[in-house]
Amino acid sequence: MDYLLAFLVGGTICALGQLLMDLTPLTPAHVLVLFVCTGAILSGLGIYEAIVEFGGAGATIPLPGFGHTLTSGVIQEIEARGFWGIFSGVLENASVGVVAAVVVGLFISLIFNPKG
Repeated sequence: MDYLLAFLVGGTICALGQLLMDLTPLTPAHVLVLFVCTGAILSGLGIYEAIVEFGGAGATIPLPGFGHTLTSGVIQEIEARGFWGIFSGVLENASVGVVAAVVVGLFISLIFNPKG
């Protein structure tokens, strides 16, 4: 059942993104920023956590999940360190994902010939 819920939630998020690109003048970059900001705002309001509990990886892997990760890290660090948690919270939760993306991107660029 967990797999089905993850598929439905993730598929719904992706379908919304596709509809935004097909039916509006928004570019993929606009949709990317919109989804990350929406995930951050919903996380700050305490709404996205319920979506994560329902949809699991279907909610954490797409772009709104990245905004949720950034915001939840900031909230945790503010509770632990106060004002300075605003600056360190983003680095605590998202650093592994960002480093993995950079390292994998580097290796892919070395293995394959990018088109210019």
